[in-house]
Amino acid sequence: MRNSLFWRILAVGLLPLLVLYFYFNASDSVSFIHEHIPFVLLVVAILIGASYLINRTYSQPINHLTQHLDEPQDLTNFFFRTKLLPAEIQRLYKRVLDDLDLKYREQENTQSEKAIFSSILSSMTDGILVVDENNDVTLINQAAGSIFNVTKESALNHSLVEVIRHFKMNELLEKTRESGTPQIDSFETTPEKYYIRCIATPLKEQMPGSILFLMQDLTRIRQLEIIRRDFVSNVSHELRTPLTSLKLITETLQDGMLDDPQQAEKFLDRMSGEIDNLSQMVEELLELSRIESGRVPLEKRWVKPQELLGAACERMTLQAERAGLTCSTNFPPDLPSIFVDKSRLESVLVNLLHNAIKFTRPGGSIELSAYQNLNTIVFSVKDTGIGILPKDLARVFERFYKSDRSRSESGTGLGLSIARHLVEAHGGKIWAESQVNQGSTFSFSIPIK
Repeated sequence: MRNSLFWRILAVGLLPLLVLYFYFNASDSVSFIHEHIPFVLLVVAILIGASYLINRTYSQPINHLTQHLDEPQDLTNFFFRTKLLPAEIQRLYKRVLDDLDLKYREQENTQSEKAIFSSILSSMTDGILVVDENNDVTLINQAAGSIFNVTKESALNHSLVEVIRHFKMNELLEKTRESGTPQIDSFETTPEKYYIRCIATPLKEQMPGSILFLMQDLTRIRQLEIIRRDFVSNVSHELRTPLTSLKLITETLQDGMLDDPQQAEKFLDRMSGEIDNLSQMVEELLELSRIESGRVPLEKRWVKPQELLGAACERMTLQAERAGLTCSTNFPPDLPSIFVDKSRLESVLVNLLHNAIKFTRPGGSIELSAYQNLNTIVFSVKDTGIGILPKDLARVFERFYKSDRSRSESGTGLGLSIARHLVEAHGGKIWAESQVNQGSTFSFSIPIK
């Protein structure tokens, strides 16, 4: 209290009186005070009142400023609402308000930039991870967490070795620290089986001692590369077989078999069959390429499911009879029409029927059926054939895939892949169910539009 503005002003006011008191004879001063007590009291009262008013004028706004420093709106209202503020206090308030305004604007900009940065990090498909000079994780985005199956909370402020238990990441960290230059490595994560390319970059000037890890998920690209290699390998294999047969037939004919017309005719018939197989493979490859690229327009119209079943069964009945099989249809009479390309879906059913005939022993049966399931029509081709092994069932719709090459050398391995793409082009799905030595059921659904 003794250091308050009030006491200081009061002391300054009383100082001249004390000087006068000691300057004149103390007894004269005492007698003067006794003679003029009312006047002296009035002077003292005026000094106290003036000290109080001056103190209130200056200390109240200063106290208000210190108490509401975190409330700039309240300070602004007080500044414009209070009249007769001293010029010094006005300048102080204006300076403080300007500084607060600048501070809050900088905070808003910082928060906005932080929100944008956080949004970018969370929406990135590439993983981002930063470690400090102690190898503790200081930043990790959602993509990196998904790749390594860790959460942000469990990763932050923990060492990289604890967070990501993969020796390749630790090797990359050590190489980057030793060299001081960016390092790149590729590896597969477990158990998620992501194939990752990781780039480690030292953050020299921006964050000394820290290292930024950028992780790119190349799983899909690697799968496509494997598919491409398999495709080339399968095409090479499928072409090699008929070309080898053609070469052997040609050499046999050149070695004198032409002199035997009967044998020569057999070899020429076989040559014609191999050429037909090659032509069929080329046509199916071109067809599959056109379908996958979306260059095959669908000529859709309203068709009854019964028409599709009847047409497909009629086309394959003779072939089924030659194989000693019975072919039948089964469907309710009130199925709604579907908006499809009739010839394309008919070819799907014919392809499924052809496979059923090829893999069903004489005396067996094949049934074509259709039924409504919610907003779709489900078509099925069920046989009593040799069935498909569980390990092969998920791959039967892949290009060139043959579950048993010893029993399916006559096919190209493209029919089911074409069927899948045609069904999907209609917005449908195709699947297979099978039990070994009991038969298979191939089904596909088409939306009712």
